[in-house]
Amino acid sequence: MGKPLPALIPIFLLILSLSAASEGTSSDTGAVEPVSVFVRTTAYTHTEADHVKYGNKTALGTVLRYTPEYHSAAADWSRFPLGTKFRIKGYDRIFVVDDYGSALVGTKTIDIYFPTVERMENWGARLVEIQILEMGSFHESRKILAARANHPYCLAMLATMTADGWHISYR
Repeated sequence: MGKPLPALIPIFLLILSLSAASEGTSSDTGAVEPVSVFVRTTAYTHTEADHVKYGNKTALGTVLRYTPEYHSAAADWSRFPLGTKFRIKGYDRIFVVDDYGSALVGTKTIDIYFPTVERMENWGARLVEIQILEMGSFHESRKILAARANHPYCLAMLATMTADGWHISYR
């Protein structure tokens, strides 16, 4: 029931390129020499119909943030794990992956949080160059996703992060 191998190749190439770029330059904090990649971005807000049940909370249960020092973002954690910090070229703001969304699974799309519908609509969808400042934790992402593996999209992210097939026991 999994994806065919060719569909997984781009995921592994992205992860491998990010890992290879950080090899020899990472610290205990996960900081890496900045790596640039192009991604599609979309926007979301906590008052959208599909987010109302979560309120202004992230997947971690923390408050969604929109400050220059910390701007919440959602992504497929198998591509951009929890805690990944990045900048969007041309913007002087740090974005942090602290959320995920079912529509993001299997995509290279990052969803940018905005506190209002107007700002969300102004962003729309854009292809942007991001500079990854610090990779998040695949380990922490897997722990959270494993606890939520009864949700198909969490299981899908977990399965992509796991090569040995142990996730099958959650089905």
